[in-house]
Amino acid sequence: MKSLPLSQYYRYFFLLGAFLLVVPAIVHAFLLTPFPASQELDAIGLAYFLEQYLPLFRIVGGLLLLGPVINGLVNGDRRRRLAMGTFVVFCITVTFLTGITLNAEKMFSEPTALIFADSASNAVPLDALVIGVEQGGAAKAYPVNYLGYHHKVQDSVGGVPVLVTYCTICRTGRVYNPVIDGVRQTFRLVGARQYNAVIEDQQTKSWWYQATGEAATGPKKGSRLQDLPYEQVTLRSWLEAHPGSLVMQPDKNSSGAYGVLKGYDHARWNEKDSVTGAIKLWGEGNWVVGIAVGRTARAYEWNDLLRQRVINDMVDGTPVVLALENDTLSFHAWKRTVDGTTLEFAPDSTGRGVIDRATGSLWNWRGVCVQGPSAGRKLEPIQAYQEYWHAWRRFHPGTSQWKRS
Repeated sequence: MKSLPLSQYYRYFFLLGAFLLVVPAIVHAFLLTPFPASQELDAIGLAYFLEQYLPLFRIVGGLLLLGPVINGLVNGDRRRRLAMGTFVVFCITVTFLTGITLNAEKMFSEPTALIFADSASNAVPLDALVIGVEQGGAAKAYPVNYLGYHHKVQDSVGGVPVLVTYCTICRTGRVYNPVIDGVRQTFRLVGARQYNAVIEDQQTKSWWYQATGEAATGPKKGSRLQDLPYEQVTLRSWLEAHPGSLVMQPDKNSSGAYGVLKGYDHARWNEKDSVTGAIKLWGEGNWVVGIAVGRTARAYEWNDLLRQRVINDMVDGTPVVLALENDTLSFHAWKRTVDGTTLEFAPDSTGRGVIDRATGSLWNWRGVCVQGPSAGRKLEPIQAYQEYWHAWRRFHPGTSQWKRS
């Protein structure tokens, strides 16, 4: 059997090596970068596979290319040497772009050291939107503009470990317990899938969706991180309710990067009718507040909440009330049952809270009755999330929509 000449082997090695070195890296970066074409694909399994084996592909591809490239540079004519040199530069560029420039963990690095200040020395504007967490008798506020850049902050509140997250693609904050199987995990940002940030735990290397805390792939697939309660309100509102709270300050190493999200926490986009110019409810990028009770999810259009200020509803048989403060940014949700009686609430004209229609009792923004026959009673909070409509619907496919009757 006649053997192939060495030049023919070099050709095959070159083609296979070039493929392994370049194609998996480009596909991997494409799938984990929020390009519209990539995010619609149901390809998190492929992205996970490439993440695991990309270093191997690079090593094997580089070794296969070594012989043909050296041969071309040493024995080739001027034209061939130029082509080989250009290809080497191309490979280095692709590796740099996919491994560093488009690497989510490097693009949106966490603060090396968290800095907090009390209300007296705080430098964050009081009208800034924050994720407020209260645990173990302590309270901390994490400004959305900072979280949006870092995507996640790993901290402790009152001795309780917390993973505070925020994804600007879907405009949603989540707070999770970072303990998995009894071990506190360190998480890294992988990229984005389905228009949502994906994070990986250090021990099992599973990938978790930020919007749900569910492991989409990896050894813990199907598991969920434990949700921890939080509120999304302005810093002023948070400090009024928690005057002893600490406030996360800007990271000095990221101060330049924060400018990209300047004004993000207040920026509101509404889809408008192309003919009348009127705001179109339930536009893909419109804000909604989502509530999940049991297995039932419901979304409330932000523009409806702006008009109503207080919405009384029933979700999966549970009476709930959703209320918006006068700053038009801070919202709260509670169960509206007290001592077996279902209450109906209305806005308070003074902006101090909500009014129980039956007794005229005043309930403040912490859900505590401060005036009237129910004084001292407290409403049970319900976790509510502000998101873009397209994000809430994507991760809660069976959600219903609240609409004014």
